[in-house]
Amino acid sequence: MGKHIVAQRRGKGGLVYRSPSHRHIEKSKLPPNGNYRVVDIMHAPGRNAPVIRLHDDSGNGFFQIAYSGAYVGEDIVSSDSKLTTARPGSTFALGLIPDGSLVHNIETVPGNGGKLCRTAGSSATVISHGELVTLRLQSGKTKRFHPNCRATLGLVAGSGARDPPVMKAGNSVHFYRSKAKRPYSVRGVAMNAVNHPHGGGNHQHVGRPSTVGSNAPPGRKVGRLSKKKVRVR
Repeated sequence: MGKHIVAQRRGKGGLVYRSPSHRHIEKSKLPPNGNYRVVDIMHAPGRNAPVIRLHDDSGNGFFQIAYSGAYVGEDIVSSDSKLTTARPGSTFALGLIPDGSLVHNIETVPGNGGKLCRTAGSSATVISHGELVTLRLQSGKTKRFHPNCRATLGLVAGSGARDPPVMKAGNSVHFYRSKAKRPYSVRGVAMNAVNHPHGGGNHQHVGRPSTVGSNAPPGRKVGRLSKKKVRVR
């Protein structure tokens, strides 16, 4: 009887593949509209970038992903109706942010709190406005957003956090464990036949076509995923 492959275990969400929520700070989303002051810069074990704690005029606390250049005592603004300042750390609707600006923590749907460009040193560039706002991500891909989607000006802090060498394999294990990721990956052809569809045999080879169809079940969908070519006329 075969065993579950890694893709199935990761999809099920066991303890090895589940992010340790007890180590994380509160959810870091875009704050509501208002004026805020940075009161603390905190280390977040579950992410590459630090987290800043904000207080509004009433003293209510919010958490936000730290932006590059943040310091305690700085005042920032969050608004979706008027662009009052272009200082990094302020949050505005994409329809108000001028072309060429760097933004991060971008909402994919208005009001979801920010989903894209949240890792250390990441950002996207606003390149055009129209019925939708077009952004160029760091991967080079362009993506269009609703003008009411909000984003934070500037880029995420902590871009040099991973520049120092790891030095020891154990450090890499602990680093990836805090993010619920595997620090290493074993090839399917190096496994036994019970552990992976590519395993077994007298030497390491797949033994069958490595491409699989898009309608294959989860235990069979390993290897190169086949894609249908669309002919443009």
